[in-house]
Amino acid sequence: MSAGPVKIVIVGGVAGGASAATRARRMNERAEIILLEKDEHVSFANCGLPYFLGGEITDRNKLLVASADLLRRRFRLDVRTRQVVTELCRAKKTVTVRRLDDGTTYEQAYDKLILAPGAAPITPSLDGITAPNVLVLRNLADMDRIDAAVRAARTKQAVVVGAGYIGLEMVEQLTRRGLDVALVELQPQVLPLFDREMAQPLLDELRSHGVQVHTGTALQQVLLDEGGLAAGVRLQNGTQLDASLVVLGIGVRPSHELARAAGLEIGGDGGILTNRALQTSDPDIYAVGDVVQYVYGPTQQGMRVALAGPANRAGRLAGEHAATGRSAAMADVWGTSIVRVFDLTAAQTGLTATRARQLGLAARSVTIVANHHAGYYPGAAPITLKLLFSTPDGRVLGAQAIGSDGVDKRIDVIATLMALRGTVRDLAGLDLTYAPPFGSAKDPVHMAAFAACNQLDGITDFVDADADLAGKQVVDVRTSAEIERLPLRGASDVHGIPLDVLRERLGDLDPNAETVVTCQTSLRAHVASRILRQAGFARVQVLSGGALVRSRALA
Repeated sequence: MSAGPVKIVIVGGVAGGASAATRARRMNERAEIILLEKDEHVSFANCGLPYFLGGEITDRNKLLVASADLLRRRFRLDVRTRQVVTELCRAKKTVTVRRLDDGTTYEQAYDKLILAPGAAPITPSLDGITAPNVLVLRNLADMDRIDAAVRAARTKQAVVVGAGYIGLEMVEQLTRRGLDVALVELQPQVLPLFDREMAQPLLDELRSHGVQVHTGTALQQVLLDEGGLAAGVRLQNGTQLDASLVVLGIGVRPSHELARAAGLEIGGDGGILTNRALQTSDPDIYAVGDVVQYVYGPTQQGMRVALAGPANRAGRLAGEHAATGRSAAMADVWGTSIVRVFDLTAAQTGLTATRARQLGLAARSVTIVANHHAGYYPGAAPITLKLLFSTPDGRVLGAQAIGSDGVDKRIDVIATLMALRGTVRDLAGLDLTYAPPFGSAKDPVHMAAFAACNQLDGITDFVDADADLAGKQVVDVRTSAEIERLPLRGASDVHGIPLDVLRERLGDLDPNAETVVTCQTSLRAHVASRILRQAGFARVQVLSGGALVRSRALA
C-alpha cells in the first residue's frame, strides 16, 4: 500500500484504539484517521483507576493519558467522543454511528477499519444487582461513581465480588479508604489463575489486614433497603454480609457484537480471530485489545488475554499495517501479569501447573524459596518461585512468584526467556546483575533453574508439594525446633533426622522403601537426597518447596 490518503476508522480508544490511531498517523501523514469512542475520555490509564480510589494517585488528571484535544492537535486525528458504532456493513465498507448526546445517527465510510471495543464487565442477573451502589470499575465514570459511593456510604461496610486482579486491587484500595471489606470468590481460592499454594499467602495477607474472605461460594442476592440501595448481600452458602457498597470484579466478556453481526470469525472463547497482522477474516478489518484472541505462547493456540500490554502492542501494529500495508508480526502473548495486595506481590507468566495438567502436557515443576537479595544485606525478604517446564526438552512453560520485593524482576526475566523459546538450561546460565542490595550471586531465578536441571538430569526427583505421602517413608531433615514450629502436614510415617547427622543415622531408615525427603523449603532436602541416593537408597524424592509450601498447598 502506498502512503496515500487512506481512510482509517477506529472503533474504541483507550489502549488498543488510541495506540493504533497515533501509530497510523506517525506512519502515514496523509491518512484520514477517525477515532470513534463511546465514552467521554478517549485515552486513559484504566489500570490506575483503583489507585486513585485508594488515594495513592491524588491527581485525577494524571489518569488522562491523552485528551481528545491533544490527539486532534498533535496527531491531526478526527476524534469523536460519545459516539457509538451500532452496525458494521462490510459490503458497503461503512459503519453506522449514533451520537449519544442527541441520538442522531449517520453512516461513516472506511477503507480500513480497526475494532477496539474492549470488553464489558460481567454482571450476573440477580435480585438487587441494579441498585445504584452496586458498581463495576472499567472507566473514569465508573471510578467517579465508586468514589462518590464511598463518600456517601452510610456505613463502612463494603463487599467486593471476585478475587482476580481487579477484585484484589479494589479490596486493597477500599481498605486504604477506611472501609471494612469482605471479599467473595466462587472458586476455592483467591487469585484463581494461580496454583493454590502460590496464592495461599495472599489469603493470609488479606486476613491480616482485616478483610473477610469467603471462597468457594457465589453471590446469590443483593439485599436492598427501603430506598432501593444495596444494604448487604446473601451468598449461596447462606452467609449474609452488610454492605453500603458492592463492587463487582467477576471478570469481563469481549464486546464482539459488531464483529459477530458482520460475520467475522469468532474464536472458541469469544475473541475475534486475527492473523499476525491483526487482520480479521476480512483483511480490511483489524481487531485489537480485549476483544481479540492472540496466539498464546505456551500452547500456540488462540486465546483471549485481557491485559493492557498486549492491547497496546497490538494497536501499534494494526495502526501501522492499516496505514501502510505492512508491519512487524504480532508476537505471542504469554499472559504476564502482576498484582500487589498490601505488602505482598504476586506475578505470573505462561502456564501454571494446574493448567498444564488440564491440557495434558508433559510438564514438571519445581518450587524454591530464596531471598530477593543477599541474605546478609539488611531487608532481605523471601520470594517463592515456581517454575514450570516441559519434559524432556526443558523448555520453560511458565512461572509464578510471590513475595514482598523483587517479584516483578524475576517474572520479567523468565517471560523474556520464554519469548525466546528458552530452556531451563538457558535460564541457569543467564548473566544477571548482582550486588548485595539487589540480588544474590545465585539469583532465585538461577536457583529454580538449577533445581529444574537437576530434575531433567536425574540428579533429584521432585514431588509436588500437595503429593499424597501415605505409605511413603518421609525423612524430615529440619531441626526439632523447626518441626515443632511448622509440623509437616499430611504425613504419618515421618522420621525427623537433622541433615547434619543424617549420615550417622542411615541405619534408622529402610533403604528399600519409597522415600520422600523434606525440610523447610527443600534446599537441605536436596542435599539429603544426594546422601541417601549415594548410600544405596534407590527410590528417593524431594518434596518441592518443603514443609513451608506444603502447608500452603494443603491449607
